[in-house]
Amino acid sequence: MSKLKTSFQCQACGYVSPKWLGKCPDCGAWNSFAEERDAPKTLRASSRHGATAPQPLDTISGGTEQRKPLGIAEFDRVLGGGLVNGAMILIGGDPGIGKSTLLLQAASRISAQLGPLLYVSGEESPEQIKLRAERMQVNSGGILLYPETVVETIVATAREVKPAAIVIDSIQTIYTEELTSAPGSVGQIRESAAKLMFFAKRSDIPVFLIGHVTKEGAIAGPRVLEHIVDTVLYFEGDRGHPYRILRTVKNRFGSTNEIGVFEMTDQGLSEIRNPSELFLSERPQDVAGSTVVASMEGTRPLLVEIQALVSPTTFGIPRRTSMGVDFNRVNLLIAVLEKKAGLHLGGMDVFINIVGGLKIVEPATDLGVVAAIVSSFREVPVPPRTFLFGEVGLSGEVRAVAQGESRIKEAAKIGFTRAIIPRGNASRLAQDFGLTIEGVRDIEDVIESLRGRG
Repeated sequence: MSKLKTSFQCQACGYVSPKWLGKCPDCGAWNSFAEERDAPKTLRASSRHGATAPQPLDTISGGTEQRKPLGIAEFDRVLGGGLVNGAMILIGGDPGIGKSTLLLQAASRISAQLGPLLYVSGEESPEQIKLRAERMQVNSGGILLYPETVVETIVATAREVKPAAIVIDSIQTIYTEELTSAPGSVGQIRESAAKLMFFAKRSDIPVFLIGHVTKEGAIAGPRVLEHIVDTVLYFEGDRGHPYRILRTVKNRFGSTNEIGVFEMTDQGLSEIRNPSELFLSERPQDVAGSTVVASMEGTRPLLVEIQALVSPTTFGIPRRTSMGVDFNRVNLLIAVLEKKAGLHLGGMDVFINIVGGLKIVEPATDLGVVAAIVSSFREVPVPPRTFLFGEVGLSGEVRAVAQGESRIKEAAKIGFTRAIIPRGNASRLAQDFGLTIEGVRDIEDVIESLRGRG
């Protein structure tokens, strides 16, 4: 009798080792290796049936995907304009953030417009999903609820039903009978996702996957799961705020880093069509340490409030805290202010916060962070109708950023009257959009401009 071969796989990244290791040499995770049996070669070879012969690229018909809008504008935005036949979409997020709620609303729209939808539930009972649907008052007549976890059974049922789309809630509960490892392991997630991907591409039926997120913020399971799918969306939000951000990380059919903004209510998720006005609605007036910066999220300009609090430290080492903006970037800007602008921040605690629970990674917010720190340090409020954007270099220069006109146009629409922007952006503007535009060359110009209007 032949001995079954086993290997040890890292449950964080999928690294394979012939023996158990305490620390993964690939991703550095500790105690993440689990023993898994290798699938027989005959079973792996059987998954390759139905392969087609190679053909010249110019003989392939098509070239443009047919998009089907879901009727949820913010969801359609992050998808690139709508749903594409055969697309595989992965949605990740923290537990309880609203992933199932969002897809249940999307399932109602899809079933009403395109036909019956197969909703595969591996975690919740049909009664729980029914209660959620009644609370949200969604049209559930076209949603075919299917409590199943075996991927072969799910694919066979989908071939018979021929739904307009499939929702898998969640991929960590689905397993294949070809492997003996437990559901949620690296091998099970990889093989189950691959089988669903083969089915989606051959049948032109789009598949939505819900994925759990680890405490580090990454989707649980190997990174290969993100490589298999066509689109990766992250559902973000602070539990203390009702707002939720649906962010595109990968999209083979559209632009990346797009966001959709929702508000969690008793009836589910409602769309926020103008998030800039929402995030600025409770901004305090004439308060030091508060500035507005124009950021770009994909193709959408977004105005957000940055708050800074600078106060003398009571400890030997000053504290640096940032919420919603990169911590290392804040330390860099503080060092530039000390070196190039002469601000003595070595004995000050500095706290930075992006209002609304947003996370902004764009360098164009540098000028807003600098202005907020200077405003709080000198107790000089920034005028309420002034906004900023620009990247700050290590020598204190203010560099131009892309899509400056879109940012200014969005701010003018909301009612801002003054813009402090890089001189490179100011020189390329075709019009002034009815605003007073001040081009600055370095952070000393920024500080002088704020002092002049303080």
